[in-house]
Amino acid sequence: MSTKADYSKDEWDSLLKAPLMAAMAVVAASPSGPIGAIQEMFAVGKGLIEGTQGTTNALISDVVADVKAGNRPPTPAERPKDLAQAKAQALGACREVAALLARKAPGEADGFKRWLLGTAQRAAEAAKEGGFLGIGGVQVSDAEKAALGEVAGALGLKA
Repeated sequence: MSTKADYSKDEWDSLLKAPLMAAMAVVAASPSGPIGAIQEMFAVGKGLIEGTQGTTNALISDVVADVKAGNRPPTPAERPKDLAQAKAQALGACREVAALLARKAPGEADGFKRWLLGTAQRAAEAAKEGGFLGIGGVQVSDAEKAALGEVAGALGLKA
């Protein structure tokens, strides 16, 4: 069982930002406008808070506890210039976390990665795509479904 003490500051920061990065890949794939973006990010926060319910994965519990305590990883020095770059950066972060977990927490890696994918799924389902003023549209767009598959692939999971 790994805990925060088993990780360097940079590694821990990668784990702290991983839920947001997983969700960002989906958000960048199919922007929902300002209100939809707020709903999607709220869903990520809610997923973090609910992330420890019923889990025996100590790593998830430690990450959620750190986030609840107000600890946030530093923002990247280079901000993405567009949505495609934001998505690529987010998927790269997911790949890095998957590799980190494979090295340091192989027993907890699968559960943690599934939790991250669940966080991205919550973001995808948070706001309807298409339609007008909430009428019509779909809950998860084709672009979001494709992005969820890419997140799963970056994490080394089957979608």
